[in-house]
Amino acid sequence: MTIKQIAAGLSVGVVLAVVPAWAHHAFAAEFDAKKPVHLEGMVSKVELINPHSWIHVDAKNADGSVTSWMVEAGSPNVLLRRGFTKATIAPGTPVVVEGFQSKDGSNRANGRDITLPNGQKLFLGSQGTGAPYDGEKK
Repeated sequence: MTIKQIAAGLSVGVVLAVVPAWAHHAFAAEFDAKKPVHLEGMVSKVELINPHSWIHVDAKNADGSVTSWMVEAGSPNVLLRRGFTKATIAPGTPVVVEGFQSKDGSNRANGRDITLPNGQKLFLGSQGTGAPYDGEKK
């Protein structure tokens, strides 16, 4: 192998190692701790995908209209260890979500907690992101 091939191989390795770290963001990069949201509505879709899961909630507004929200949660692995599966909140499940709105003002939020119809409360956050109450046991 030539020095150029070795250098090229190392360069590709470095780029591949950096991409996952770049894709993962800190809470403060996208969400505003000073904009808490309280959503009550029905789950319309659950995406247990890496690096963050997404729970889509059709939330009722004060005027009776409905707004669709995307709520970011921890990774599927973290949620599974907390007893959270797709069956836990199947589409049509009424939920209450506490979280923080995105900085861009869109209908996206970082979820802190989700309360199920039976009163069970699950922590949605992922540890080490810098979110308020990050990693705190409830």
